[in-house]
Amino acid sequence: MSSPQALFVPSIRTRRRSVPVRIGGVVIGGGAPVAVQSMTNTDTADVRATVAQVRALAEAGSEIVRVTVNNEAAARAVPEIVRRLRDMGITVPVVGDFHYNGHLLLTQFPACATALDKYRVNPGNVGPRRHDENFRTIVRVALEHGKPIRIGVNWGSLDQALLTELMDQNARSPEPLDARGVVVAAMVESALRSAAFAEACGLPHDRIVLSAKTSSVPDLIEIYRRLSVRCDYPLHVGLTEAGMGMKGIVASAIAIGVLLAEGIGDTIRVSLTPPPAGDRTEEVRVAQQILQSLEIRSFAPQVTACPGCGRTSSTFFQEMADQVQAYIRARMPEWRERYPGVEELRVAVMGCVVNGPGESRHAHIGISLPGTFEEPKAPVYVEGRLFTTLRGENIVGAFLEILERYVATRFGPTPVPSRPLT
Repeated sequence: MSSPQALFVPSIRTRRRSVPVRIGGVVIGGGAPVAVQSMTNTDTADVRATVAQVRALAEAGSEIVRVTVNNEAAARAVPEIVRRLRDMGITVPVVGDFHYNGHLLLTQFPACATALDKYRVNPGNVGPRRHDENFRTIVRVALEHGKPIRIGVNWGSLDQALLTELMDQNARSPEPLDARGVVVAAMVESALRSAAFAEACGLPHDRIVLSAKTSSVPDLIEIYRRLSVRCDYPLHVGLTEAGMGMKGIVASAIAIGVLLAEGIGDTIRVSLTPPPAGDRTEEVRVAQQILQSLEIRSFAPQVTACPGCGRTSSTFFQEMADQVQAYIRARMPEWRERYPGVEELRVAVMGCVVNGPGESRHAHIGISLPGTFEEPKAPVYVEGRLFTTLRGENIVGAFLEILERYVATRFGPTPVPSRPLT
């Protein structure tokens, strides 16, 4: 049997050191909070639709929003999009996503280059015939306008010249890698060589962000582990084409979560595929939940609820947990303004006596509902101590009144210090 000293105790590692890079009013890297970002899926040339989606993403909590700039119509629209957003009081940085023709659009439309807060460039498709010249042009525009660049490598559009070079080297190696190993190495080399080239063209070290995305969770983790020890650029982390629904959420949570737990990652994006006419802001909430589950950042109060078992044949505790979550969501706009720190609130709604009291004591405020055949009473715990016991038909309403008073007392203008939770 293993000795207690030999047991592995997981913990969130100290953040990897990186240089700070400013994107508009947001800093990533350099110890700044891990930023959540997202991307629109509107036609950027449609100013009204793009403004509406950027606004929705920003209001959902996206701290950086990227838009596609793929043609002249999109480039013309960008200044108006940014102007309307700023007129609305929305200050979220807007990033331009360029592929193939970025060097042309940024030079032909200087107002677009000025309006954007960062340029995203994929070194694999800057232009195969005049790659270096086109890349140098983008860097020159970034220097003229004082903008940072994200060098975003993608396994679906790797620099073919680099990939061929590494494949040839690998073929001559006494211990050649498999095809996967060569692609992983090429992803890392593409990001690092492109960053070095950008600096050689004059771009300051603190205006470069790197990403190297795949759809494979194991590959992504390996790529970012390698990048993290070979540079100090801020790293933008996320799967590319993560997928729809459960698949996309789980894959993103695993890949991003593992890296964040190792201290790797300065900004994250969850690339979910929404259903037709689906809610684009879901990817923002998933990203926030990843950070909050790792206790890296807090965005909204968390409600703990048991999954239910044979002791909880009634659905009342499930209905109550849903009602409490809905109540908190509805109150958060006001709470966030009036009660700084309320996003750290922890609430428990438990279904029976087995774990109910214990879980409730670990929350700031919790309730343990009666399970099947248990006495019809529901003890409420506040900061680890029994506060009251509720009975009757209005348990939900009574608990919400207690919750509202607790928030005002704990997070109000003269908050009452909380007891350590055990």
